[in-house]
Amino acid sequence: MWQSGGVSDEDRLSRAQARTILGRVFKMATPFRRTMYIAFGCVLMTTAATLAAPVIVRHGIDAGIRAKNTSELNLAVVLYVFVVALSYVFGRLLFVFVNRTGESFLRLLRLAVFRQMQRQSMAFYDRNKAGVLVARMTADIESMSELVQWGLLQFMSAILMLVFSIVVLLFLSWQLTIVALLVMPVLVLSSVKFQRDSNRAYLTVRERVGANLSALQEGITTVRVIQAYAQEDEVKRKFKISNRSLFAAHEKSVRVSTWYFALVEFSGVLATSLMIGIGGWFAHRGTVTLGTVVAFVLLLSSLFDPVQQLSQLYNTVQSAGAALNKLFAILDAKPEVDEHHSAVDLPKTGELKVTDISFTYAGADAPALDGVSIKVGVGEKLALVGPTGAGKSTLAKLMARLYDPQTGTVSFGGVDLKLATMTSLRQCIAVVPQEGFLFNGSIRDNLRIARADATDAEIEAAIAAIGATEHFAQFADGLDTEVRERGSRLSAGERQLVALARAALVDPAVLVLDEATSNLDPGTEAEVEHALERLMTGRTVIVVAHRLSTVQRADNIAVIVDAKVAEYGNHDDLLARNGHYARLARAWQKSHAPS
Repeated sequence: MWQSGGVSDEDRLSRAQARTILGRVFKMATPFRRTMYIAFGCVLMTTAATLAAPVIVRHGIDAGIRAKNTSELNLAVVLYVFVVALSYVFGRLLFVFVNRTGESFLRLLRLAVFRQMQRQSMAFYDRNKAGVLVARMTADIESMSELVQWGLLQFMSAILMLVFSIVVLLFLSWQLTIVALLVMPVLVLSSVKFQRDSNRAYLTVRERVGANLSALQEGITTVRVIQAYAQEDEVKRKFKISNRSLFAAHEKSVRVSTWYFALVEFSGVLATSLMIGIGGWFAHRGTVTLGTVVAFVLLLSSLFDPVQQLSQLYNTVQSAGAALNKLFAILDAKPEVDEHHSAVDLPKTGELKVTDISFTYAGADAPALDGVSIKVGVGEKLALVGPTGAGKSTLAKLMARLYDPQTGTVSFGGVDLKLATMTSLRQCIAVVPQEGFLFNGSIRDNLRIARADATDAEIEAAIAAIGATEHFAQFADGLDTEVRERGSRLSAGERQLVALARAALVDPAVLVLDEATSNLDPGTEAEVEHALERLMTGRTVIVVAHRLSTVQRADNIAVIVDAKVAEYGNHDDLLARNGHYARLARAWQKSHAPS
């Protein structure tokens, strides 16, 4: 949902939300409380030293120069050098401790968010795009980084400096304090307006940056299609519009900053002029000393700079608060598929039973499955067929507990999968997708994804079990061959062989296949088919079938139509019924008939 001006509601926080987020931040930062206290002590020392310097100058002028007392002047010089050095030392320590605390907090936050992401089920990733989640761990963390690296330091310093400045000014002269504060109402009102205007401008810039990056990414990733249809000019036109929109947003934010900082600068000059004029008149009358007037002129920056700094910090705090709100939303997300508090291990073997399950994807109008019941005996091969979108892939995912049904149960060996430990579930039921995903690393590293503690001998045995030993031996580095990002060094068939070897390494009782040979070329299909046959031997198999040859090898076939099991039986029986399956079989035969 968007408000006028392109500002996202998700980047606006109410006071209640801000208080809640602040409370959670302090709770998470508990392990770093000692460092925070040290940093706060450094802030106090730095502020005190900064404010002490003008007071020492006052003493040097009044008690040293005007009184022609050399010893008092020398004392003032020594004290001034001392407090300046003190301010420098504690300022550096402050920077170190604030950054140490902030970076430690961000490290803890990254680990917590990533750990929570890894716990989430498939439904979570259906709702949240990968790019958005990456942005949470990059752009949103970066927003926090800007705050903790210098924002917190500046925020604490500005608050203390403003309060202590007024105290010191009142201590020196209440009359000149009133003069110094004459321009403060203008500065405060303009700061409030600046916060409001700059926040709107900042959020608009942020939204336009996202749109511009999306246009850039789309232009790069779809360049082949763009060039194939000679649409370069159209894409450039769209990017030009997006870029112009971003430029306009930046221009508006610059205009907002320009009038504000010009007003702040003018207020400082006006306050200094008033202080010199009125302060000089007071000094001439003897109401205040000359040193006091000079001290006030030096202290004016300590009075006005914090107001300006706090105004500038507003956008940083707002951005960090919005980022934290999104990160906490991930931390609060409860996994739909989670381990039961009293979970038990699944038996080594047993019947896989689906009892009256129904399932609807989040945001969908119609159920993906409605009242489905199926039994798969030990060692039986079941093929799931049906038109696109009928629910066959969803059923396979539910049988592997990648999702949980809203109603009904899926059990193995008499144990509800919801009550099974996640370790025993993944050891008992393995899923091989259409395309085996490989991580950057060696073939051996990718096989250990299935079992991190697997020995080299067990890995070699798993490869031998699917009959792929000779194939991988052909590589110069054997199993230590680097596959590169997403397995780009291997062919589609070789990537699928690695995926099958992973499953063999787990040695599951149940194998769930989403037609593992459907995307292969004829040259590697035969080898993968042979490996698949060896892997399926002696196991219960559920296969989402897209080919007639695969279906014919199954013991039983479930035809899924409109979220229900329309037909169930073996190949010959279902052909004889001349129903849904018969029509699918004729369509398959026709599509593969020689032209």
